[in-house]
Amino acid sequence: MALLFSKIWRTGIVTENLVPGDGGASVVARAIEERTRRLLGRSLSIREVDAGSCNGCELEITALNSPVYDCERFGIRFVASPRHADMLLVTGPVTRNMELPLRKTWEATPDPKLVVAVGDCARTCGVFAGSYAVVGGVDRVVPVDRFVPGCPPEPADILRGILEALDRLPARRR
Repeated sequence: MALLFSKIWRTGIVTENLVPGDGGASVVARAIEERTRRLLGRSLSIREVDAGSCNGCELEITALNSPVYDCERFGIRFVASPRHADMLLVTGPVTRNMELPLRKTWEATPDPKLVVAVGDCARTCGVFAGSYAVVGGVDRVVPVDRFVPGCPPEPADILRGILEALDRLPARRR
């Protein structure tokens, strides 16, 4: 036990300092909150769909709910059912096994619905391109309103993509 405490004392703090402003994510999240309140009159509900990714993008999406970003405080919430969603956040290339479930999820989402494809694989299939198991990018299966580039994109970039997609809501909702 003494050796462990000695090592801790010698090593010191090895974590990174939390940068105030979290890369601008809180500013973007506040803009999302204001825009969704104006457009929808309530919080933004998002259904995340993994269409066949390596889970790198899911880690960054999960970070949005962590204490660092805490997107729920800005009225951005993830829902379990597409029937309660305003937006689909889709990751990865669409695999043959996920083509039909993704299409059905899109159809179950009430209009007007938005789709944000997260990560390079969602657009170009990334390292999965050419695989027998891959149908293609998300836009080959469902209409995409915004692509968020990156492998994986940072949480702040995902929030920027969500904000840009909100501009695509039909005028009748504004």
